[in-house]
Amino acid sequence: MALAALAMLLAGTAQVQAQSLRDRGGAYIGKIESDGTVRDRGGAYMGKIDSDGSIRDRGGAYRGKVDSDGSIRDRGGAYMGKIDSDGTVRDRGGAYLGKIDSDGSIRDRGGAYRGKAENVKRRHAAVFFFFDFF
Repeated sequence: MALAALAMLLAGTAQVQAQSLRDRGGAYIGKIESDGTVRDRGGAYMGKIDSDGSIRDRGGAYRGKVDSDGSIRDRGGAYMGKIDSDGTVRDRGGAYLGKIDSDGSIRDRGGAYRGKAENVKRRHAAVFFFFDFF
């Protein structure tokens, strides 16, 4: 997923804030719930990241997987890229796509701030570089 689209992805209640996704201006645009459910800003179900890292779209179709080592695979099992332990996101060729800082800040390849994943697991936030939920 292009980082321009990621910025659009990253735009309630106090309960939502703990796992919210925000755009670069701080506006709330969605969340990943503790069970991996992905919801947009209005609360509509957009998909799910299962406990084994499997990614499902809103219809329940398998879209791919985030492996325990941070590798991201498409629905056919092909390697798409990886999130390293320091939050660096790379494409299948190893090119730098951006980074998810330890505080959840998401930066593009030029280092520009694109949004924030608050209290969301880094490996879950990384799927937004590769899969389009919104």
